[in-house]
Amino acid sequence: MYPAKFDYLAPESLDDALSILAERGDEVKILAGGQSLIPMMKLRFARPSTLMDINRLPDLSSIDVANGHVRIQALARHNDVVRSEVVDSENALMASAAPWVADPVVRNLGTVCGSVAHHDPEGDWASVMLALDAEVIATSKEGHTQFHPGSDGDRVTGGERVIPITQFLVDMFTTSLHSTELVTEIRVPRYERGGGDYQKLERKVGDYATVGVAAHLELDADDRISRAGLALTSVYPSNLKVDEAEELLEGESPGEELFAEAGRIAAAACDPTSDVRGSADYKRHVVDVFTRRALSKSLEIAQGGQE
Repeated sequence: MYPAKFDYLAPESLDDALSILAERGDEVKILAGGQSLIPMMKLRFARPSTLMDINRLPDLSSIDVANGHVRIQALARHNDVVRSEVVDSENALMASAAPWVADPVVRNLGTVCGSVAHHDPEGDWASVMLALDAEVIATSKEGHTQFHPGSDGDRVTGGERVIPITQFLVDMFTTSLHSTELVTEIRVPRYERGGGDYQKLERKVGDYATVGVAAHLELDADDRISRAGLALTSVYPSNLKVDEAEELLEGESPGEELFAEAGRIAAAACDPTSDVRGSADYKRHVVDVFTRRALSKSLEIAQGGQE
């Protein structure tokens, strides 16, 4: 099947792109990597009247460190993360997760920001960002005001909006991004003594996760856990941040018994479905095992330091 008819726009500056969103917001779908959008358009699950290709926008492909954060910009591809020396030295969880994303073709074309904005509950990056307490930067045209319902009031003024990842991810395929906004970057806090790991079960290379577990630990000077992050992929209607397990871990001395209890909490918190990839009970068991493995690996990296 072919996509429905649409207007194609390819702005060459961020200001032009934001002007298009200010004018046509509700009609526009944004094309970066297109690895989720194009199949949906071919099946006519998505039928935008305007497709805006942002690949010509300058200065939006960086992965760098700025203001105490690792910054992943809108056009940074999955494989850019795989090859990034910044990520390799600064964030073990992102470095662990990046090679697991889909297959080589998708990793070459797809973007991290696009994946998070799409919010497929079987997507890996949203769980990673939940575990890392990331922030999403949503940008709209300066001076442009629109009215949107929400907890922050109805009046949304143009410019840059910093959205905690827990507020950005709303539900399956749903985020708090407004139609006039573009995700221009994701920011992840840096840490001094930390480690992370992503455990993923898939039937074959490039398949969606049967189960995914993203874990992150930071240690204080006494080797206690000062901060913990734990999030699950494909075992809940959306990517699931396991708050109860994080609260259990924080302030404690790490060890097998503590990690085993965190695994039990994570397995109880998820709500997987039985399908061709396995029964719900099997998936809960994998969550338990992968949580313990990911936390143990995170601890090993945190104690050993990062080169």
